[in-house]
Amino acid sequence: MSPTRTLTASVPDRWIADGIGEVPGVDVVVWDVSGPAPEDVADRIEAVVLPYARGYDGELIRALPHLSTVLTTTTGFDGVAEKVGDGPAIVTAAGVHAAATAELAVALVLASLRGIDAAARDQEREQWRPQRRRSLADRRVLLVGVGGIGEQIARRLDPFEVTLTRVASRARTDERGAVHGTDELVELAADHDVLIAITPLSPDTHHLVDARVLAALPDDALVVNVGRGAVVDTEALTAEVTAGRLHAALDVVDPEPLPAGHPLWSAPNALITPHVGGNASAFEPRIVEHLRRTLGQLARGEEPPTQVRAAAR
Repeated sequence: MSPTRTLTASVPDRWIADGIGEVPGVDVVVWDVSGPAPEDVADRIEAVVLPYARGYDGELIRALPHLSTVLTTTTGFDGVAEKVGDGPAIVTAAGVHAAATAELAVALVLASLRGIDAAARDQEREQWRPQRRRSLADRRVLLVGVGGIGEQIARRLDPFEVTLTRVASRARTDERGAVHGTDELVELAADHDVLIAITPLSPDTHHLVDARVLAALPDDALVVNVGRGAVVDTEALTAEVTAGRLHAALDVVDPEPLPAGHPLWSAPNALITPHVGGNASAFEPRIVEHLRRTLGQLARGEEPPTQVRAAAR
């Protein structure tokens, strides 16, 4: 179906607009949502693409008279509805960050298990301390989250000769086999060496990995979080890590960033990266292609497959 009208959509950066180029039925304008929309287009903007890894003013978005859709540049959309209000549809960038985030998840597991973070600190001190570390091979990995990124993590773990157990909101069977429900998480934790959390944040997943789950993990188990910080109970994790019983490799934390002086900063068995799972070179070409395709769908009156909330009627 061909567009019958022009959809005006704002994007936060010139490079995104240049990358999208010409899309039938779409007029792309640049607006970073840090100040009022340009006067010549404010009353025409129907779709707003949110900036990536930068703040934005939700009040400015809500002031647009013809806003119909908000598009995130992230997989998660926690907090978006609260900022943009109840009216517009919300479309995420699910799939754009899957490969890069999966890469980082596996990198964090390998770095922590093999002591690469400790070796980097030793290098700064010119210390040579060879130790026998744990391999990823033969580890029992509990993957909490089986969405797009979870599947990409599972694929990247396949060559490493691990025993993989997957957990989702409900038990089911898919092409990979059994998926356990979150109601089994405490029981499953007791039999796994590595727990990887990659779930979106919602009321159901807030502190899903709580003190009970952490206590059930064996001594020296590794907790990796590449989803959202609040999926893991930070207080409970900090207690386990600073006691030396568990290890942590975290790309996301709660609060984010951790405040100065937080015990996890200095814990020798904690490895922290600053929420960079999707912030890699793969982002730019993939977000451009995603937005080109998605804006075209909106112009044709189609519902994008990554829409997570319909517009209010």
